[in-house]
Amino acid sequence: MRAEERRQAILEHLRQSSRPVSAGYLAERFSVSRQAVVGDVALLRASGADISATPRGYIILKADQGLIRRVACRHDGLGMEAELNAVVDQGCSVLDVIVDHPIYGQLTGPLQLASRYDVGQFLSRCTEAGARPLSDLTGGIHLHTLSCPDEDAFRRVQDVLRNLGVLLEG
Repeated sequence: MRAEERRQAILEHLRQSSRPVSAGYLAERFSVSRQAVVGDVALLRASGADISATPRGYIILKADQGLIRRVACRHDGLGMEAELNAVVDQGCSVLDVIVDHPIYGQLTGPLQLASRYDVGQFLSRCTEAGARPLSDLTGGIHLHTLSCPDEDAFRRVQDVLRNLGVLLEG
């Protein structure tokens, strides 16, 4: 398979997948190195493909993501698990985390967390990599973009985050 054919096959695979797909999986599927896949995805993105890199792999976000809302939160690294589980327990997904860096401006990290399993996997990868949350750069202040099935679910998220003491308000 030629490189251009492989890139188109990767793009089609991502379009059909509802979950993130790891570079390792794509490398195995197309019998190339992981680095070749990373390069292919970079070229696809440069040509306009809307591919997001998440902690669990690459994904093309679908247009129908539900009701999109943002919440502002503040907590230390220890509050991350409770915050993320609070959101997914109310039926919403955490699409990303956003911080305002004093030098680089807005930094966004795609998350795509929809369940406690997803949260657990994300936290495990953070621990294994010795990685700190982006919110460490901003004194714990950050935003999350959420996908919620309806306004009631979003209100429940706000209530639970408020009760946890992490919702940043007025």
